[in-house]
Amino acid sequence: MNTMTLWHISAWEFAALAAAAMLVGFSKTAVSGANTVSLAIFAAVLPARASTGVLLPILIVGDVLAVLTYRRHAHWPTLWRLFPAVAGGVVFGTLFLMWADDGIVRMSIGAILLFMAGVTVWRRRQVTAEEEPDSVTSRAGRIKARSYGVLGGFTTMVANAGGPVMSMYLLSAGFRKLGFLGTSAFFFLIVNVSKVPFSVGLGLIDGRSLLLDAALAVFVVPGALIGKVAVNRINQRLFEQLVIAATVLGGIQLLLR
Repeated sequence: MNTMTLWHISAWEFAALAAAAMLVGFSKTAVSGANTVSLAIFAAVLPARASTGVLLPILIVGDVLAVLTYRRHAHWPTLWRLFPAVAGGVVFGTLFLMWADDGIVRMSIGAILLFMAGVTVWRRRQVTAEEEPDSVTSRAGRIKARSYGVLGGFTTMVANAGGPVMSMYLLSAGFRKLGFLGTSAFFFLIVNVSKVPFSVGLGLIDGRSLLLDAALAVFVVPGALIGKVAVNRINQRLFEQLVIAATVLGGIQLLLR
């Protein structure tokens, strides 16, 4: 990766990245998965492969804030059930990044964003259908956990886009709001930290990218604080509709770029 391209951004582009960083913080403490919009912004401003490396430390900052906020509400049996399958997905995603060039990664991120938008719509329909969720201890629940785990690991490694996959899984497993936020906070903190050595080995994270992260990380904090205040007041349906629309537009923009 030519990291010097990270310094060739205008003031408006930096402002867009800062807004995306604030949205990361907001999504971590209010609406998990909303940071797919941040993914689209980062991939539009920066080279596609570089964007995944720059975004990862920003996500980790948001994860730490989410853990500090909701640490008492995590459900660890669910986390331990997911991690082995997620690890397989992360390895698969790493192998993909070793093979794919910037154009393929950009198109893949665009396709993943569109897929994530479809996943989110499906998740909302499942929730409104008021069907009985599968028990996480049943055979069907274990198969579901493995399937979502592999897909979540792959999408989070390739495009930092595992949020909607895990959101759908946790909601289908019957998690309430605080349990959902606490479990997802620990899940993504552990998974994202485990991705750092892979990203460094692939050349996606280096000294220059970390300097840009340091400049952007300060914007995650106000986003997280706003999310903490808004989580009990936000109109979830309207916000998800806006996120879906922005995600679709971001995915199309990347595919046509």
